Amino acid sequence: MIQTSRRHLLAGAAVLGFGFAAPSAFADGKIDLSDLATAPKEGDMSLGPDDAKVVLIEYGSASCPHCAEFYKDTYTKLKTDYIDTNKIKFIFREFPHNDQGMAAFMLARCSPKEKYFPLLDIFYTTQEKWVPDAFNQLKAIAQQTGMSAEDFDKCLKNNDVAQGIWDVRQKASDSYGVQGIPTLFLNGKLYEGERTYDAMKKAIDPLL
Repeated sequence: MIQTSRRHLLAGAAVLGFGFAAPSAFADGKIDLSDLATAPKEGDMSLGPDDAKVVLIEYGSASCPHCAEFYKDTYTKLKTDYIDTNKIKFIFREFPHNDQGMAAFMLARCSPKEKYFPLLDIFYTTQEKWVPDAFNQLKAIAQQTGMSAEDFDKCLKNNDVAQGIWDVRQKASDSYGVQGIPTLFLNGKLYEGERTYDAMKKAIDPLL
């Protein structure tokens, strides 16, 4: 369980204290991916057809520079060529590595489902702007998407939303060995190749 004591982690907002720590180590050194495809309690955020032959799962953090780099350099091209053309299904799962990432994901989860990926786009493409001033910048983003200031404040204090995101993160680290982010799984297997578009294209095409 996450800590329930409140503290000012982001300037101006009382949000939950999460106590981010290093991912858990495995007791036996084995990773069981048998239930990787099972959606978390709150549901998966996905794009593409459910019956796609190829499923790409990403664990990432909204405030992670490496995740933003992957998003801008590789994911956007994959989306155009593979996701938007219904060739593959893409699932994004939250793995916040700091309080800014958690707050961003809470905002995304509090918003209507159809706004989740547009918000993720904003988080990654404007990351250098919002992360240093997370509370004020995320609040501005929320208001731009139609969320009131009152609802934004309530969202950051919503323990159920925070717990759901935290559970996804803990499952990833405890069961699937997710440590560095972004971590990718392609058709149920850890993808260990280069994360360039060309490298991923070479891995995906034979599976189609």
